Amino acid sequence: MYNAHLTKDYTVRGLLGKATDDFCEDGRLVEKTTYDHVTREKLDRILALIQGSHQKALVLYSNVDLQTQEAYEMAVTGLIRPTTKSPMLIAGIRCLHFAPPEFLLEVQCMHETQKQLRRLVHEIGLELKTTAVCSQVRRTRDGFFTLDDALLRTQWDLHSIQDAIQAAAPRVAAELQKSLRPRLGTQQLPGSGQHRDSEGPSSALKGQAGGAVGG
Repeated sequence: MYNAHLTKDYTVRGLLGKATDDFCEDGRLVEKTTYDHVTREKLDRILALIQGSHQKALVLYSNVDLQTQEAYEMAVTGLIRPTTKSPMLIAGIRCLHFAPPEFLLEVQCMHETQKQLRRLVHEIGLELKTTAVCSQVRRTRDGFFTLDDALLRTQWDLHSIQDAIQAAAPRVAAELQKSLRPRLGTQQLPGSGQHRDSEGPSSALKGQAGGAVGG
């Protein structure tokens, strides 16, 4: 499953108006700011820029030539995946709830860490010309597995775990076969002499998104 580079879904809760040293709500307070100018429209605009930036990076890391019909069909069905380990890539991001200072995001991503998701909230705050901290990160899907597949704490025993593995095995095998099928229409990735931003595509928003929310 590691080589399939499957996406995960998260709900990420943010809080406008303050910054901390670790991007968490309970971290050491670094700064407090106003956020009255932030609107749902401005937030949605920033999220669209983030998604567009990461989707371009996803194509780059996938080693796929989108000029081919096979690659186009892969893109439509969401089967484009990186061929190697990459920085965090966001396949989709949207706002589920906006009630300042609180907001709730749904993030579909891969190769992420909890800290990177918290930093994402921090960067969104900066793009909105304010600050923001992350108050909650909750994973709702991991590859093929959703909350419906999760075992209750009372089911954390050998028998229940074995039953769950056996029940999921056929579905996992079928999905892996689909995700790991040979890639068609590939193109040459940038050579070692071409620089890639190790921080990932989020940093590409600097200077790009600011104008979108100005005013």
